[in-house]
Amino acid sequence: MIRRKYRRAAGGAVVLLMLAMVAGCGQNPPQQAAAPPPPSVTVASPTQRTITDFDEYVGRFVAVDSVEVRARVSGYLEQIHFKDGQLVKEGDLLFTIDKRPFQTALDQAKATLEKARAELAFAEGDLERAAQLVRDKTITQQTFDQRTQVKRVAEANVAAQQAAVRQAELDLEFTDLRAPVSGRIGDRRVSVGNLVTGGTTGTTTLLATIVSTDPIRFEFTFDEASYLRYERLAANGNVNAARDNIAARGGATMVRLKLIDERDFNHVGRMDFVDNVIKRSTGTIRGRAVFANAQGIFTPGMFARVQVPGSAPYTALLIPDTAIGSEQARKFVYVVRPDNTVAQKYVELGPLDNGERVIRGGLQPTDSVIVEGLMRVRPGMKVNPETAPSPASAAAGGTAQK
Repeated sequence: MIRRKYRRAAGGAVVLLMLAMVAGCGQNPPQQAAAPPPPSVTVASPTQRTITDFDEYVGRFVAVDSVEVRARVSGYLEQIHFKDGQLVKEGDLLFTIDKRPFQTALDQAKATLEKARAELAFAEGDLERAAQLVRDKTITQQTFDQRTQVKRVAEANVAAQQAAVRQAELDLEFTDLRAPVSGRIGDRRVSVGNLVTGGTTGTTTLLATIVSTDPIRFEFTFDEASYLRYERLAANGNVNAARDNIAARGGATMVRLKLIDERDFNHVGRMDFVDNVIKRSTGTIRGRAVFANAQGIFTPGMFARVQVPGSAPYTALLIPDTAIGSEQARKFVYVVRPDNTVAQKYVELGPLDNGERVIRGGLQPTDSVIVEGLMRVRPGMKVNPETAPSPASAAAGGTAQK
């Protein structure tokens, strides 16, 4: 019984399989899937613009004037007329030393001067009388010569006392210490009531320091190769980026600067000095620029970056930096041919200029560069190019940062 049931089940399965094969033969064959359309990409022609390459260096600010305030006379400090760290102008009163001893010395010098003048007046009168007496043979010539000598000594004594009065007046004037330059003063080094040592020796008391703030200098160093490049530019007649300006002693090349918390080089200054020797230990030479600092943002000792013109103006091709791909050490772009197929071109890159990359070689001004949709294309593919909207025309005379 079991075998019969098994045979019946197997026979039924065969019948069902044959029916399914007959039904399949009666249907139409499946159609092939339609090919996908070419991917859409955005293309743009390279921008042509006249630019200047800029070299970038790191440096720090230094004050044009830095002065140590020291007393010229010794005495007790009586008053301080400023707050630590404030801005002062040239001539502002900073410190006052006790004037009383110097006023007394001045009064004494004036009194001595009056005494010397009285002695001179007596000697002059005595000499006038002697002149008549010597003509009358009442006195000898020797007596007349003695009175003449007394008058000359009195005149010299008056001159000496006049000098003593002027010195006493200077000492009294020196008790008021005024700012020799305009700038920002540091903290006081001596409190009121302390004895201040003055004079011209190295043991004088330091009272405070003043550094000028406007204008301010920026010092940096550049390498020997850059210096030579500037010299070559000068030899080729490119005066805008040559020794007469950039590497000149006292040139006037415009430079740009940004602080460590800024993104753009918005501060404009001028080169005013380049050193006369290259350091043997580092192979670098020191340059200096001057910047206006009316707002007091720049402080001596502060670090910043400066851009110096490194080439003569030239016409360059520029494309968006995002359109450039990398293949190991080589850089490339995708361009669309007239038949809408993609081609790969290797390019030589230059500096950035306002988000666009300068292309030094490998690209033509008429090429249609793919700027959007790079991940969807491969060389040889058909694409559907769409022209990117034309950007606003850039101002002439752009700058490129290396």
